[in-house]
Amino acid sequence: MKRIIIPLIALSIFALYFISTITKKDSEQTPVAELKERYSKKERPSVDHSKFTQLQKKFNRPQEVTAACIACHNERHTEVMRSSHWNWEREEYIEGRGIRYVGKKNILNNFCIGINTNEQSCNKCHIGYGWGDKNFNFADSNNVDCLACHDNSDTYVKKSSGAGMPDPSVNLTFVAQRVGRPTKSNCGTCHFFGGGGNNVKHGDLEKSLFDTHRAVDVHMAGDGGNLDCVDCHKTEKHQMLGKVYSLSSMNRNRSTCEQCHTGTPHANNVINEHSLKVACQTCHIPVYAKVNATKMQWDWSTAGKMENGLPYETKDSAGNIIYASIKGTFRWETNVQPEYIWFNGTASHYLTGDTVSADEPIKMNTLYGSYDDPDAKIIPVKIHRAKQPYDPVNKLLIQPKTFSAKEGDGGFWKDFNWQTSIKLGMEYVGLPYSGQYVFARTEMYWPVNHMVSPKAKTVACKECHTRENSRVGSLKDFYMPGRDYSAAVEFLGTGAIIASLFGVAVHAFVRIVSKKKNIK
Repeated sequence: MKRIIIPLIALSIFALYFISTITKKDSEQTPVAELKERYSKKERPSVDHSKFTQLQKKFNRPQEVTAACIACHNERHTEVMRSSHWNWEREEYIEGRGIRYVGKKNILNNFCIGINTNEQSCNKCHIGYGWGDKNFNFADSNNVDCLACHDNSDTYVKKSSGAGMPDPSVNLTFVAQRVGRPTKSNCGTCHFFGGGGNNVKHGDLEKSLFDTHRAVDVHMAGDGGNLDCVDCHKTEKHQMLGKVYSLSSMNRNRSTCEQCHTGTPHANNVINEHSLKVACQTCHIPVYAKVNATKMQWDWSTAGKMENGLPYETKDSAGNIIYASIKGTFRWETNVQPEYIWFNGTASHYLTGDTVSADEPIKMNTLYGSYDDPDAKIIPVKIHRAKQPYDPVNKLLIQPKTFSAKEGDGGFWKDFNWQTSIKLGMEYVGLPYSGQYVFARTEMYWPVNHMVSPKAKTVACKECHTRENSRVGSLKDFYMPGRDYSAAVEFLGTGAIIASLFGVAVHAFVRIVSKKKNIK
């Protein structure tokens, strides 16, 4: 009887322990569940601005709204005026160049090229009023545009080609009484439409994210995390986390997945170990431009064609402009698989006035990193490829004057004369022009950080660990099992397997022989 009771007691104790462990695990919240609970509680405004007497009047100029804001929120304007959102530049250390001030003021891109000479048009997205040329006064606090980031009425809009001024149709009093924490609408109005249209630049930031679902982005989706941009891009004293990789040179003030999910978010430690060299985005963003297409190529060399003496546009079946007289030829794509590079968080850039050879595609920005770099990880990127004006004598990428309010001012978009627009543009930025121009090939790298897919849609192991069409097939500086072939590794691996099987066979043979001897 005792032989039966003791095992039963032991089995009962084990069963109770097992059940309590399972119950405990079920009751404990996972990190993801904790995050969902935290961000499901949306912040509510603590004040009703419509009740403030200072805002219950007609504002004739937007600067009057700023003055009213500063009257209560004193010194906040000084925080804004120290930010890169205001200055469009920041002090950076660039490898091989030392300390430089870097930003939209002096970085060229391979979309609309640069803001210089084109401030009236480009600076629609500046958080200020009236930056129409290089004489703008950055020390005038009345020109800080509080409404651009804090409008919660969804009625505030900047004037097209208005140098950052609000559209005349905006009711400034109505907007000023409805301000609060920045929303997706505030951020997306500029960041989704950079480069002259929806999803032109980034590929993973576009208007569908205003109201999307989990298949597009698990974080911003209404049926997902329903996060606003500032939930991840946290801000203190108007200094925001998440410096743009395409512009920022130093690995600081980044917004990362780990700040919420930690460095070991998976139950499987093998997957966690991948995070040492593989960024979260690499597996969790299999494609970008999921809803609306993104621009992948821009050829300025074809610009200037006319139809019946007038500029024209041609669109594809989805409504994307594939040719425009003012800008040239474009190629668009949807559901794009990223390209992959090593990145350690530091970068360099083509700055206005840099001399460079055009024998190979000119890199508008270089993202540093390699397998041997302890800080580098594999990240997904969009690479935008273009042809843009280049001075072959002075070896300079050209800043043309593209915008003009009227014909005869030399802007290419009105006069369609490259010689004039280049001459005026280079004079404006203080650079020489030889009188000769060609169109050089350029590349610009845009890391893909948004449009995170649901767990079931992440990149499968076999998409990288495969000999044919591996996602990371272009990264040749390390050995990847399943992707790469090494005669030495294959020989040693095969040898190890054969030796193991031989050892098992010998062991079995010895056991059989020993058993027969014991029987005898």
